[in-house]
This record gives sequence, structure tokens and C-alpha cells, in this order.
Amino acid sequence: MGEEVLSIHDLRKNYGSKEVLQGINLTVERGEIIGYIGPNGAGKSTTVKLLLGIEEGYSGEIKIFGRDISDGNIDYKRRIGYVPEIAEVYDNLTGQEYLTFIGELYGLDCDLADYKAKSLMELFGVGEVYHSRIASYSKGMRQKLLIISSMLHNPDILFLDEPINGLDANSVMIFKEILVQLAAQGKTIFYSSHIMDVVEKISSRIILLHGGKIAADGSFAELKDQNMEGTLEEIFNQLTDFHEHKDIGTRFVSVVQEV
Repeated sequence: MGEEVLSIHDLRKNYGSKEVLQGINLTVERGEIIGYIGPNGAGKSTTVKLLLGIEEGYSGEIKIFGRDISDGNIDYKRRIGYVPEIAEVYDNLTGQEYLTFIGELYGLDCDLADYKAKSLMELFGVGEVYHSRIASYSKGMRQKLLIISSMLHNPDILFLDEPINGLDANSVMIFKEILVQLAAQGKTIFYSSHIMDVVEKISSRIILLHGGKIAADGSFAELKDQNMEGTLEEIFNQLTDFHEHKDIGTRFVSVVQEV
């Protein structure tokens, strides 16, 4: 057993009469890349928001770095990075202003934050817009800004929700390599996405959430052995009992072609 960085016991969350999470039990160790997948409405984003302390009102237990997060102490957040699926950034700020602001929020010296931010922007191929207003950024540039802001303070756990939205193929390759190297250095990655081939390739462990419960938990090789399917997408469809994609696709195209 490795060092435990995150544990969830009997986690339950309701929105009104709807029980979104129905007793999640999970232990994550240092250096794991967790692919956290599931259909829309399965409870993925809810889980992450509870872990980050963005949402409250749950039952069960959440421990991060060995400490129950319900005790009100938020020091653990300094050791976490987060890329949300949809993020609002300050469009009137420049990349430099935004990233140094984020760095200082996490306790970095302004000069160090500026140096790291500029270096990371250049390495990610967007150094030329470091002093430009974010309002002028393309979708891919904004996504790179968010990724850099999540890593600037060298966090121990990264929570990534659809982090490659808008990235070109070369940037995706760089990003995957960054995650692999971070994990090799003992960082823990919690990666939520609908892009199955990326999850399949980078994850050391895949957790499938379905109907508010964990339906599968293991490496891709283990899930493949258990379900006799070739790709993660096929395993996903089998475990979520979704087999209508071909029929719906055919009917969709037939309507498109009606005259």
C-alpha cells in the first residue's frame, strides 16, 4: 500500500429529493492518475465540488491528506490544483496579471509567480500573449492559462474536469506527458472526462460512476479482462447499458437527409 492522500466513505449527496451520490467509497494513493468517468448526471462534478469544498451538505466522510475536511480547516486547499469544465476568468486582466494574482493567492512571491508563469506560458506555446488581455485569447489559449494556473503553486493533487477542451493535438500530447511526469514525481491526478481514448491512455486506474454509485474500479487492463471488451468506450457502454448509439445515429442522419 502507498501513501493515502484521499479517502471517501459512504459519501451521499441530495439535491432536493434526488440522491445524486448514493454511498461512494474510495481510497486514492499518492502518484495515481484516476480517470473518473460516467454518463452526464452520474455525480462526477458533484464529487469533485465536494472534495474541493465548493459544495457542502453531504453525509459520509471525506479525508484529504489524512484530515477530515468537515472540520473547517481549509489549509488543504493550498495543496490542490483545479481546472473546472467551465471557468470564468478576468477578461480585462493580462495573462501576467491573472497568473501572478493566482500565484500570490497560493502564497507565492510575486516575482517567483511572474517568473514561473512566464516560463510555463512560453513552454506551452503561448508566451507571446503573456502581456495581452485575456479577452483577446482564443479558447485554446484560455484553456492553457487555466491549466497553468492550476499547477503554478506545485500542488500535490490536481482535479481536472475536461481539461483538454480547445487544445490542439500537439498541446494534448504535451499535456499528457506533463501528467505522466507529475504522477511519476508523486503527484496525484483526478481526471474527469468524456474523451475515453485519453482516459484509457493516461489513467493508472479508472473509476466509472453510474447512477450515483461506483460501477467499476480498476486499471484499463483489469476492466478489459472483466468485461471482455476492446476499448474503454465499449466497456463504458456495456457497464452503463447503452447500446442505442448506432440506431440513434442512423435515425439522426435519415432526418438530416429528408427533403
